[in-house]
Amino acid sequence: MFFTGELEVELVPQGTIAARLRAAGNGMPAIFTPAGAGTMYANGGIPLKYAPDGSVAISTEPRPTQVFDGKEYVMEYALRPDVSFVKAYKADTRGNLIFRGTSANANPDCAVAGKVVLAEAEIIVEAGELDVDEIHLSGVYVDHLIQAEENEKRIERLRETVAGQITDISGPRGRIVKRAAKEFKDGMYVNLGIGIPTMASSFIPDGVHIELQAENGLMGLGPYPDPSKGEHGDADFINAGKETVTAIRGASSFCSSESFSMIRGGHVDLTILGGMQCSSSGDLASFFIPGKLLKGMGGAMDLVSSPSTVVVTMEHTAKDGSPKILKECTLPLTGKAVVDRIITDMCVFACDKEGMKGGGLTLIEIAAGITVDDVRAATDCPFDVIEGEIPLMEEP
Repeated sequence: MFFTGELEVELVPQGTIAARLRAAGNGMPAIFTPAGAGTMYANGGIPLKYAPDGSVAISTEPRPTQVFDGKEYVMEYALRPDVSFVKAYKADTRGNLIFRGTSANANPDCAVAGKVVLAEAEIIVEAGELDVDEIHLSGVYVDHLIQAEENEKRIERLRETVAGQITDISGPRGRIVKRAAKEFKDGMYVNLGIGIPTMASSFIPDGVHIELQAENGLMGLGPYPDPSKGEHGDADFINAGKETVTAIRGASSFCSSESFSMIRGGHVDLTILGGMQCSSSGDLASFFIPGKLLKGMGGAMDLVSSPSTVVVTMEHTAKDGSPKILKECTLPLTGKAVVDRIITDMCVFACDKEGMKGGGLTLIEIAAGITVDDVRAATDCPFDVIEGEIPLMEEP
């Protein structure tokens, strides 16, 4: 519908939406965020609506930006809904709300921002029956409370596992997965993207303990539920890809604005995500192919603009054999000068995104049977090679 001109859509980073809602609830007219700085999102030109003939009818305007301490930030206006509809697990008659698992998501942020707030709850009890320390959202934000009559929750992506089951990875993708797992260091807080990055969590090195964060509101992400252990998919416990998950002992849940605050604040050490293209200067394109594919940026713009180490995993070339690592990305950017490392099926590149060593890429590992000349032929930008013998990537 979007590409045929029947629907107008404004693409906004997930963390930015949450922060704009929270700003409205806090009485703040605007915020500054690093998400999207230096990209088409900030500079303008992302299609809002297409014409029936496929041409762009309406595009976004440039957003105001400001430099603080040498870094560019995008100004975003507060987002204040006329009416907010929120869903809670439990409420009392004063409107105090409790959410369950990852179901908080953007519900509290919508509630604090809305001019009028309607809250639907699965369970409603009398005032005083909820423990004051367990309430997630004060009733001061709720105007109308509704008893939910139907509480069936649809699980969009049921994922289960079996104890002892080994993830089947082979070939080039398996090589990427196993190499990505070597980025984990003991004690890290880590955010993993959908697909290959998530698969890497099945190959955490011995003696390394990490804690996984899901940007939809969970720190302490566990494995998929195991029916043999009495675990079953629960719609209130999902990851950012809407897959059913479990929570480890000591896990915590929170709303979207807090989730992205810990990301932007540098409390997540490592981000591993996929990409469509990377440039030699550390630019990343991962969300949009004009006129063909509209993935949306999700939380990726917030993640890559944060102080965390950013690792991109992807196949070295596209299906048609064209390079995906370029001197400059040809697709709209998710982040500018944000990538620290690129892991492909052919090699591993370190990226000097800060220009501390003159900028550019350095080949630091290579796959067995692949030569430096092979990598050069598949890469559309110059790169340096580590001195001495090049370490080999582990085979799946």
